[in-house]
Amino acid sequence: MADIGYLAIILSLAISIYSLAGFVVGLKTGNERIMRSAKGGVLAIAFLVTVASLILIYFLVTSDFSIKYVYEYTSKGLPTFYKFSAFWAGNAGSMLLWMWILGIYAAVVAFSRRNENDPSIPYVNIILLINSLFFLLMLTFIANPFARTGLGYVPAEGRGLNPLLQNPGMVFHPVTLYLGYVGFAIPYAFAMAALIIKKADDSWIRVTRRWSVVAWMFLTLGNLYGGQWAYVELGWGGYWGWDPVENASFIPWLTGTAFIHSVMIQERKEMLKAWNISLIIITYLLTLFGTYLVRSGVLVSVHAFGDTQLGYYFFTFIIIMMVASLYLMIDRINLLKEGREFESYISRESSFLLNNLLLVGSAFAVFWGTIFPLVSEAVRGVKVTVSVPFFNQVNAPILLGMLLVMGVCPLIAWQKSSLKNLRDNFLWSMVLAVVTGVAMYLLLPVKRFAPILGETVSLFVLFTIIQEFVRGTRVRRKMTGEGYGTAFWRLVTRNRRRYGGYIVHLGIVLMAIGIIASHAYKQEITRTVTAGEKITLGKYTTTFNGLMQREEGENVIVYADMPVSKDGKNIGAVMPEKVFYELWDQPSTEVGILGSLTEDFYVILSTWDKNGTEATFKVIINPMVAWVWIGGYILVIGTVFAVWPGRGSQLGPKYTRSVERHARA
Repeated sequence: MADIGYLAIILSLAISIYSLAGFVVGLKTGNERIMRSAKGGVLAIAFLVTVASLILIYFLVTSDFSIKYVYEYTSKGLPTFYKFSAFWAGNAGSMLLWMWILGIYAAVVAFSRRNENDPSIPYVNIILLINSLFFLLMLTFIANPFARTGLGYVPAEGRGLNPLLQNPGMVFHPVTLYLGYVGFAIPYAFAMAALIIKKADDSWIRVTRRWSVVAWMFLTLGNLYGGQWAYVELGWGGYWGWDPVENASFIPWLTGTAFIHSVMIQERKEMLKAWNISLIIITYLLTLFGTYLVRSGVLVSVHAFGDTQLGYYFFTFIIIMMVASLYLMIDRINLLKEGREFESYISRESSFLLNNLLLVGSAFAVFWGTIFPLVSEAVRGVKVTVSVPFFNQVNAPILLGMLLVMGVCPLIAWQKSSLKNLRDNFLWSMVLAVVTGVAMYLLLPVKRFAPILGETVSLFVLFTIIQEFVRGTRVRRKMTGEGYGTAFWRLVTRNRRRYGGYIVHLGIVLMAIGIIASHAYKQEITRTVTAGEKITLGKYTTTFNGLMQREEGENVIVYADMPVSKDGKNIGAVMPEKVFYELWDQPSTEVGILGSLTEDFYVILSTWDKNGTEATFKVIINPMVAWVWIGGYILVIGTVFAVWPGRGSQLGPKYTRSVERHARA
């Protein structure tokens, strides 16, 4: 079966070359028969890559150690759940996963009924096939997932899966991240196709709106799952450490967010055409760059699995696509002239643009901080690492600015806003936020102005979102005579794109509240204690009753069962662990967390003496972390709500404009 899997990849490569040539020849000659054949090739590629992927999954689940990839990333005792996730644990498998997703996406685009009469589709197929060709070349000649071990015999046992990857977060994190990465190739392909056929209106944006938003949603989920994995698995007490690979997935999220907001201006006002093309090019290239960082080994990261040879080919492909994209954009620059100009600095268009500049500014800062070690090594011969404080100090004020704009933008009129409009729309939200912020400053034991300012701005945005829902419901009730519940439901379901966006903003605000609180008011202590001793931090006290040991399959787990009290009342227990694996020298850390909506009591077992009577623990109080996860999932719900097909998912319905007029009056 391994030969069948590899043959499927080779056939996919051959068909991708044929289909690519078929589309080019068909376009040159106008031969529809060749074009249909090439289109069929896209479907054949998706089918063959699916076959190859299913075969590899079968080998992983059945522990066929004659396959090198299976031998390197699984073992007999590994749970089936993690055997399946080993599919993307290494370079070859993760590249096959990328190609599998790309093949399915390309087939959906090629055979979508909505695209049947679109003259740009053949060019879109060509661009996606170029991407497919690259990955299939890598799978065929550089990273064959079906290669044999070459040992001359079938090993009785595999090397096993990295313990850090044996966590549910790392099962879902790579898949959602890849769904987002590959998803952005679709709007990129449509944008380039629009330039090729010299059609620079907003048609490519309308066709790809759902593709863009869904790709962004999956990229959001990927980052969210990655943060949850880091929080429970890495044992350092946080969920985001500005690791190079974390940054590599966060940077395209920032530019993708800017793109999704910016295209709304082009749809409504025929503005920012060149800017939108630039943003989707940058976002697409950054998805490739993120993959390059993980696979090249040029930067040290707990997430990375480096392969210098593969990284070299990835970097070359990025350069080729960048040069080709920029050449095409510059050559068609006359087509990208603005349809209109900004009429006022105080308008929704201007706030969208400011939001874009802040997002891109943050993306550039994170990108520069990430690649600076490479730049410093190339220029000075010394790799200078950029630390966490740099990223925090640069991005904190940018985050504050983005939050403020997010609160202001929905309340400003298109084209031009009056001072009366600003006063009427901002007054109550601003007053409530300031009063709450002052109360927080007076009540909290730690007096710090910066985090209170951040939380005040977050609350301002929260109140503006609530205000928009309340105003819209009142206007609809006044217009229709419906009850409040019915008016609210019909308001949001018939204007899903608008109110889905507000739900997304609500999720971001809740995440911001959690992020600011967890960074500003975090408490921690490291203590070495003997059996029977207590560790006190803040209102919490936990008791070390000695270390215990248990076995789970082939793994040996050393743990401490530690009761926890708060304000003298027993609230449960934490169980920090070290898990020792038979096939790995280093144990993994499993933290003990006692969580609530207000804070997490977080305990890490660091070291212990040989008798187990004395151990060192790191104890942390992480405020409001739960709201980071809650906000993230609300964000996803809002995205699904906004893009779900049907009534209310399109831009600018008449009822929305009517509600806006009444709400602003």
